Amino acid sequence: MSVSHKIEVNSWTFNHSHAPVTPSVRVAFAQSSVAINCALPPLVASYIAQSIAASTRRAYRSDLAQFETWGGTVPCTPEVVADYISAIASVYSGSTLRRRLAAIAKAHRLRGCLSPVSSEIVRATIQGISRTHIHSRREAAPLLKEDLVAVLDAMGSSPKDVRDRALLLLGWAGAFRRSEIVSLNVGDVVQARQGLVVTLRRSKTDQTGTGRQIGIPYGRTRHCPVNALNDWLALRGDHEGPLFYSVRRCGQMRSSQLPAATVSEIVQRRVAATGLVGGPYSGHSLRAGFITSCALAGIASWRIRNQSGHKSEAMLTRYIRRGELFTENPAAQLL
Repeated sequence: MSVSHKIEVNSWTFNHSHAPVTPSVRVAFAQSSVAINCALPPLVASYIAQSIAASTRRAYRSDLAQFETWGGTVPCTPEVVADYISAIASVYSGSTLRRRLAAIAKAHRLRGCLSPVSSEIVRATIQGISRTHIHSRREAAPLLKEDLVAVLDAMGSSPKDVRDRALLLLGWAGAFRRSEIVSLNVGDVVQARQGLVVTLRRSKTDQTGTGRQIGIPYGRTRHCPVNALNDWLALRGDHEGPLFYSVRRCGQMRSSQLPAATVSEIVQRRVAATGLVGGPYSGHSLRAGFITSCALAGIASWRIRNQSGHKSEAMLTRYIRRGELFTENPAAQLL
């Protein structure tokens, strides 16, 4: 006899009948009262929950809650979505609006409904919002090679200095995202004759965990990423665990993984200590600074992509264009 039960994917509810199974299964996905009715066994529902990164699930959770507070439901018509997105257009950035729409679209698809987000009325509304409310893209300033050297020269030799030096140099030389830096474990770094081989097991563009390896060569200057990391490991110890620990002012270490936001705080604090102008600086300044510095040095884009892991030339072009703003600029020959 079949048993009617529901599966709550962190409260997106699947009501269905199936062969006798556990009556109620709860899988972390999204805290929302949006009900999604379809015939799914618990194992399928759990895999659906894991198909989206935890950070994306948290964002969708918040977005759907906001939509419901406004008065939205799932399913809904394209007119409702257009009305909702128009109501918040002047408050939120373009990226936030796009994510709100992605959450609504995902909720509809999971229910087996046609997404209203792909309708012409919603697309036209978004285009009109883009033309009316110009949201400039807030990009992190690149920490160029010369600026990185100035930051490193201003640092001391305390345990926190040793850690920050290794983190900045490794993050810059590997063109790592801040989330990638803090996700590294000691076992992900292997010594090689030419330097270090870092295994990145998962990243923003590799949610399935295919992984890739990045070479970090010995530096030719006094600021060598390999030597800096070895200095940090001599303090930290080579036992398994997160590569970078939190360090208190007294020098005591805590064997817990650094939050990704700490990378931004380190960059901002160290840059501020040197008095560098410009900005805004963040954890992404390391990645942006490496790519832009490579472009300024005339390094081929395919070689930059090998290090940065960019899957397309288009994504890399934004950094390269910024790096070439003053390269052979015709205005310099006229004024």
